[in-house]
Amino acid sequence: MRATKITPARRLPEGAPPAAILSCRDVVVSYGTGAARVDALRNVTLEVGRDESVALWGRSGSGKTTLLHVLGGLLEPTSGTVLWQGAPLSSLDAAVRARTRAAGIAFVFQGANLLPHFTAFENVAFASWLGDPGADSVATARALLELVGLGAKLDALPAELSGGEGQRVAIARALAQSPRLLLCDEPTGHLDSDTARRVLDLVEELQRQFSFTLVVATHDTDVAARMGRQIELDDGRIRSVVTG
Repeated sequence: MRATKITPARRLPEGAPPAAILSCRDVVVSYGTGAARVDALRNVTLEVGRDESVALWGRSGSGKTTLLHVLGGLLEPTSGTVLWQGAPLSSLDAAVRARTRAAGIAFVFQGANLLPHFTAFENVAFASWLGDPGADSVATARALLELVGLGAKLDALPAELSGGEGQRVAIARALAQSPRLLLCDEPTGHLDSDTARRVLDLVEELQRQFSFTLVVATHDTDVAARMGRQIELDDGRIRSVVTG
């Protein structure tokens, strides 16, 4: 396995301010026209620093998931710009955006969204191969599943895993892409409180080890409070920002 798959990234010097790795300016996402038009995001502007942890939180319909998808290049905004590592993302065509995501952006969704007929090992190995066909995907998948505590579940199908185990496989699958940015959409939404806490503990520990930027969309204020910065959205706008 290539060392870059499991070796922590180089951190910034102690006390150095985080450089913006991701930003958006005046982003609008609208659906429909005329009287039927709905604005899911309204002139949203923000920056996310390198190695930062950020919560996008708010009630259902506040725009947090839409914003997460725009930031990750899954959704093209109606207007405004998104920059990823200083280069335009939102203005790229769909195929180029997909290649850009594969080169450094990974997602964990509310449901684990694992391939149902693939084992835990195959789900992670396939993601590793997609991210870098030249990598040792077999060794990468084994190492990452060991890292998230599922070394004994390599051959388990998704239906044979608990909710928490499925999310851990999803996290390992995301890390198999060696992301600079990990975007999580309600990653604990389907989990009980104890399992949710353990999944978040794991994500935070892996962020410290691998030094990726973390953005989590959530409606849960307890989850949001664990992030270094909390950005509250309401009716498609940023309502408040709290640091610490």
